[in-house]
Amino acid sequence: MGKKIPLRQCVGCGEMKSKKEMMRVLKTAEGPIVLDVTGKKNGRGAYLCLSLDCLKKAKKNKGLERSFKMSIPEEVYESLKKEFEEFESE
Repeated sequence: MGKKIPLRQCVGCGEMKSKKEMMRVLKTAEGPIVLDVTGKKNGRGAYLCLSLDCLKKAKKNKGLERSFKMSIPEEVYESLKKEFEEFESE
């Protein structure tokens, strides 16, 4: 048997994909919500496809709010969007 690939559901579009194809959004114990590029940091993680569209969908359908069980301020989405754009331009 091959190794089982861990699948995660995008909180934007709802598609299941392998962890490697996704971006982890992390809520740390200290509170800030950041992109976890390594996927190894401690905290509550939610996954997004590597596209700004899914970030927009997650904002619209409150996917991140549901994952983190809290309301998410606009500036958090703005900073995630900036981090996403930097990631995409690499």
